[in-house]
Formats: sequence, structure tokens, C-alpha cells
Amino acid sequence: MKKSKIFVACDTTNTKKIQEIINKTNNSKIKFGYKFGLEFLNSKNGRRFVSTIKNKTVFADLKLHDIPNTCASTIKAIKDLKVNYLTIHISSGFDALRAAKKVSGKIKLIGVTILTSLDNRALKEIGFNKDVKKIVHHQARLANKAKLDAIVCSAQEVKIVKKVFKKEIITPGIRFSSNTNDQKRTLTPKRAFKNGSDWLVIGRPITKGNIKKNIQKLIKHLN
Repeated sequence: MKKSKIFVACDTTNTKKIQEIINKTNNSKIKFGYKFGLEFLNSKNGRRFVSTIKNKTVFADLKLHDIPNTCASTIKAIKDLKVNYLTIHISSGFDALRAAKKVSGKIKLIGVTILTSLDNRALKEIGFNKDVKKIVHHQARLANKAKLDAIVCSAQEVKIVKKVFKKEIITPGIRFSSNTNDQKRTLTPKRAFKNGSDWLVIGRPITKGNIKKNIQKLIKHLN
């Protein structure tokens, strides 16, 4: 049976907590990877810790968003970490995506669409007049044109993205219940995989409290 693939969002600067998460997420029924964001990678010990991880799937969620030269130079600067996945905002523009892809090498470059913390109302506040689904569809086409390796999008938009992007789809904003925290566009794990997600990103529902019990709860939600 094919394993479900989950990236655990390691959103803390506590390296002991991160090590605990890694140690307690060994499970025969799920393939786990580990996502490190701006908080951890910019912390005093974060970069060093990531450089020591062996035989794990590592996702550096830097969400690059800058001019082409800076995006490309940043990727070169972190190659010593030997990460497997790296994010860049599709809204950086085609030239930046192309420049980043050119130097990414073995790193899988992930295009970030509209953040799952935003909805139509929030988009209007920052000057976007199109519906979120239309923007995500447009961004997916651009990611495909730039030959990116994967896309991050809400599970609610996976079916739209799959029409124009045939590679890996990674979905955050996964919740076991109606408690959405700071996310707006969420879905349950089972529904996200049913929609066609390849990887789910899950943080607090796994890392908060008893990790082993949380994983058992996750497995129930997947069945």
C-alpha cells in the first residue's frame, strides 16, 4: 500500500523539540519529511542543525521573493545544507523563477501560490481584484512554464492546479477539525489527499501535545 506523505512543520527555534519531533515521527504507515521555515532557519542554531540532518527529506520553506539575481544567489548560498525542497513565491515573476530553477540543481524548487492565510477579502485589501482560485490557476500556469518541480497551494485549489501543473503538489492548511487557527483555506487530511495532494504540510496538529498520540489520530483521519 502506498504511504501517505506528510511534511511536519517544525515551527520552533528549540532544537531539542525539533529532535524530539524527528525521533517520534518514525512510522511505518506514513512517510514523513520535515519543513523548516523562516523562524528556524534564521535562528542562531537553526542553520547548523539542518546541516546535520541525515537520511531525511528536508524542506527549506524560505519563500524566496526578490529580484532574479538575489533569488539565484540565495539558492547558491544554502546549497551546503543539502535540502531536498525549497520554496519561492511565484509572484516573484517568471524571470526570477527561471533564474532560480537554473541554479537549483538537485533541489526541488517549489512555487508558492496564494498563502493559505489569505482569502478573497484579504486579497482585496492588498490590491488584488481577482478571485483567489483564478489567481492560483494563473500562477500554476506560470510555474509550469518556468519548469518548477512542485507547487504549494491550498487543498481547496488542488483540482484547479492539476489541470495545468502535472508535478508534485504540496498542501498546507491541513486541520483535523474546524479549528483553523491563523489559516483561512483549510481541509482535512483525507479530503486533501482525495483532491490529489502529493504531500500535506501539518504542524500544530502533530507537534502540539503528545506526538505519538497525534500521529495515531492522523492515521485514523486518513482511513
